Amino acid sequence: MSEKLNSDKAPEPVGLYPHARKVGNLLFLSGVGPRERGTKKIPGVDLDDNGNILSYDIEAQCHSVFKNVRLILEASGSDWMNLVDVTVFLTNMKDDFKTYNKIYAEYFKENQPCRTTVEISSLPTPIAIELKCIATV
Repeated sequence: MSEKLNSDKAPEPVGLYPHARKVGNLLFLSGVGPRERGTKKIPGVDLDDNGNILSYDIEAQCHSVFKNVRLILEASGSDWMNLVDVTVFLTNMKDDFKTYNKIYAEYFKENQPCRTTVEISSLPTPIAIELKCIATV
């Protein structure tokens, strides 16, 4: 038996899926990006008139995506310290890994979940980072 969960503070999903699904004492988060709720604004991203990325600030996106993960965890009855596994998708490993890794270490100093970081060519929206997380409840 599983329960679909959504946060009224995290950005709306870009497809037909919940923010999270609880199964037993595990919480599975759908992919979380740095967008802001109620808008198409992405912190640190400048787009041209066609929606193409002109420039982006990976630091701003990291802070925003970690904030969104925290909002979903809290709305789902969990919290940051309950994260057990994090998969991170970056669109530019060469340029962004060092900055992302430094910021990640600040957020995960106390709780150190398992982590996998992979580079992908693109994400569904014009973002440079997305997280897929598993936590306990």
